[in-house]
Amino acid sequence: MPYQASESRYQTMRYRPAGRTGLKLPALSLGLWHNFGKYDSLDNMKSLLFTAFDHGICHFDLANNYGPDPGCAEENFGRIMQFDLRKYRDELVISTKAGCEMWEGPYSHLGSRKHLLASLDQSLKRMGLEYVDIFYLHCQDRETPLEESMLALDQAVRQGKALYAAISNHTGETAAKAVSILREKRTPFALLQNSYSMLNRRIEDNGLQQFAVESGSGIIAFKPLEQGILTGKYQQGIPADSRIRRDGRYLREDAITEKTLRQVSRLQVLAEQRGQTLAEMALAWVYAQPGIASVLIGASRAEQILQNLNMLRSAPFTAEELTLIDEIAADKEEKE
Repeated sequence: MPYQASESRYQTMRYRPAGRTGLKLPALSLGLWHNFGKYDSLDNMKSLLFTAFDHGICHFDLANNYGPDPGCAEENFGRIMQFDLRKYRDELVISTKAGCEMWEGPYSHLGSRKHLLASLDQSLKRMGLEYVDIFYLHCQDRETPLEESMLALDQAVRQGKALYAAISNHTGETAAKAVSILREKRTPFALLQNSYSMLNRRIEDNGLQQFAVESGSGIIAFKPLEQGILTGKYQQGIPADSRIRRDGRYLREDAITEKTLRQVSRLQVLAEQRGQTLAEMALAWVYAQPGIASVLIGASRAEQILQNLNMLRSAPFTAEELTLIDEIAADKEEKE
């Protein structure tokens, strides 16, 4: 039976503008970095996407290299779009990226005009789309002139293959230069994507958050749960079904240190005092930070999406709670 979206899908979700645009993003966006590869269940992929959309999560974030293998996430998403989500296309925000290695040879990655535009054409073909809503330069590239990369994003928008340009994994200094080029060309610019969590304050240190706030640019934060560490799932050992055991490429066992476990234990106590789970508190904290437009989550089961949605009912943080969270994060930084 064809998928039919819930009629109440927008009733409980919150939305914020993506920077200085009219594009509104849900508080939580769903990333397809994991669990949409060639070894994953198509039925489970559908369950994840449908559960998200039924609860107002209308933004799906992809990249050319998501899989495994690279390209598989876009191909699987394209199948689901074709048979189940096509009629909702105008309600969906679909993003993809280019810049990571995709094929053999010197034009397979980074930010050259040749790679970015060729990769976007391939992504559109895999997903069966005429355009994506947001197209990112996936990584900071020190080999290609920044202007060349930004003008490639500008061309993608002017050709109607993307509605907005965006950049991912850049420092504040480079982001300022990139956004300046795009705004000079009057290219619609949507987002800065970067990792951010209670324990990962890189965007505070490298100037990206400050630039976002001062320039009116929106940040979409990925890894808000530190790939499961901020759910508390590793406090009693490494579960057999965890990401470390299933795919250790991105989260390795040596990331679970005594220091991290100690930090998570302190944060769990605070979450319990607030009457919520650690994951709910971690997501709510990111969403409460300056410049944040949306928080990008991943999920292996639909139930995880439903649990994460509880962050929408989170009580505001007191000044004392925010100070304590900062102290816990600083403890890690001081001892490393």
